[in-house]
Amino acid sequence: MKKAKSARRRSTAKESGPPESVTKYIARAPERASGTLKKLRAAVRAAVGPGAAEIISYGIPAFKDKRVLVWYAAFADHCSLFPTASVIATFKDELAGFSTLKGTIHIPLGKPVPAALIKKIVKERLRQAGESRSPY
Repeated sequence: MKKAKSARRRSTAKESGPPESVTKYIARAPERASGTLKKLRAAVRAAVGPGAAEIISYGIPAFKDKRVLVWYAAFADHCSLFPTASVIATFKDELAGFSTLKGTIHIPLGKPVPAALIKKIVKERLRQAGESRSPY
């Protein structure tokens, strides 16, 4: 008897186990997603500043200072930014044109990455992380 496939969506760059580095994650991402992923990474990097480290957390890239600030990932038809639900709630009106879930923003492949908005979102996450005692 065959096992049923999981309905859970998985990052496309996670095909053969977790990558060892962000660079390897991006190299394993589908070509169609890599451009969006690189632009997303650059926008986040510009907002977090030089003190934040890039890590792999939960099998996907993340930026961390004293705690994880944001995660991002490539999927079959979009890239996602995971800045936490409270940050998404803050930018609800500006994100009206995007698919969002509780803690996730979907950026469709082939559409421009809204770098200025991503930077604002990440800066708000930095502000909220500075006020929080949570490790996330």
